[in-house]
Amino acid sequence: MHHTTPVLGALGLFTVLLGAALPLVDFFIVNVALPTIDHDLAAGPALLELVVAGYGLSYAVLLVLGGRLGDQFGRRRLFLAGMAAFGLTSLACGLAPDAWTLVAARVAQGAAAALMLPQVLATIQAATSGPRRARAMSLYGATAGLSMVAGQILGGVLVAADVWGTGWRSIFLVNVPVAAVGLLLAARSVPETRSPRPATVDVPGTLLLAVTLLTLLAPLTEGRAAGWPLWTWVALAVSPLAAAAFWYVERRADRRGRTPLVPPSLLSLVSLRRGLALVVPFSIGFSGFMFVIAVALQQGLGMGAVTAGAALVPMALAFFGASLAGPRLVRRWGSRVVTAGSLVQAAGIALLALTVWRGWPHLSALDLLPGVALAGLGQGLQLPVVFRIVLSEVPADRAGVGGGVMVTTQQSALALGVATLGSLFLSLTDSAGMGTALVTTLLVQLAAIALTSALSLRLPRLVG
Repeated sequence: MHHTTPVLGALGLFTVLLGAALPLVDFFIVNVALPTIDHDLAAGPALLELVVAGYGLSYAVLLVLGGRLGDQFGRRRLFLAGMAAFGLTSLACGLAPDAWTLVAARVAQGAAAALMLPQVLATIQAATSGPRRARAMSLYGATAGLSMVAGQILGGVLVAADVWGTGWRSIFLVNVPVAAVGLLLAARSVPETRSPRPATVDVPGTLLLAVTLLTLLAPLTEGRAAGWPLWTWVALAVSPLAAAAFWYVERRADRRGRTPLVPPSLLSLVSLRRGLALVVPFSIGFSGFMFVIAVALQQGLGMGAVTAGAALVPMALAFFGASLAGPRLVRRWGSRVVTAGSLVQAAGIALLALTVWRGWPHLSALDLLPGVALAGLGQGLQLPVVFRIVLSEVPADRAGVGGGVMVTTQQSALALGVATLGSLFLSLTDSAGMGTALVTTLLVQLAAIALTSALSLRLPRLVG
């Protein structure tokens, strides 16, 4: 029985990276549009945070399941299904008549993203090898970071452009033609791959992971706006118990030779374990920063949506430049590139904090440029390299599981960042004023970066 190895060509790689960009763009594109959504749908702060968090939550909870289904039924097939569903749920978001419908459509959109995204990494792992895989992984990391910043810039432009009077709705409607193009390209260029021994779906694991994430993120997101009612404290108390139960169930399944959702045996890979430990504080700081800066620039400094988006352009450009230089630097310096990146990012955030502290509330986008560009440069040196390190030792037949674990960790941390740093910033704004709140939040993020640079010293050397 002779079967050829599937090969992912340039167009195929472009198509799966487009599929990777869409969900991340949509996590961040909403930040700049929140004031107009609030105004149009009279949403109020608690519902607005659900528009951001509902998507992030359903996405994080269902990601590993999406990876499993791809291993089982074919990754190309699920990529196509996820892309189509993403287009349809984006349409539903864009046409939502009221705030609750928008939240429901966002939850569905998160689920569609969870079907599509895990297939990207698994396809790259299964259909490339050697230097081509290293390049594809670097591009994946670059796409991930860029999408986060580009989402916010694009959001500002679309909200202000008010295409045919659609206002904020255009940030969702724009996905519909993009998804249609993605479907056409994927049908032509993405090879079908599946796992030779697909694992069955781990139902107790999926449910317990969902409970763990929901009981942690829902109260952190909604608590401040809702006035910390009893349910928030109950949920926070349940979360560590659910996490312990999840770990117990996963270890038992692993020992019995089944493949659980997050196999503890995968965590015995040093590169995966240490890489993930670094992804968490990095992503919390990143998403918290993006959410806070969107609010501060618009509500605090009175910038329009376009100016607020444009203030982040230097960050996107610096990130892109750094992530393209990454592979060459890694060949020379190995994982030390990550440490250097975290120090550069720390310098950028410190500079921003100083700028805000000295100049608030009379700041222009130009005043923020040096700090924002340095932060982007530092992030671009870290993220793509860390992604490569995390997956460097994962065996090919577990590509779907490994990618799922990584993206779930990243996505949960992104949602956690908005919930924690976002809540901290908003509650400080109520008590101390927005300038002080922004400086304090930046200093908290600086502490997270200090943690990542300490952790980066323990990363494996990374060869090739």
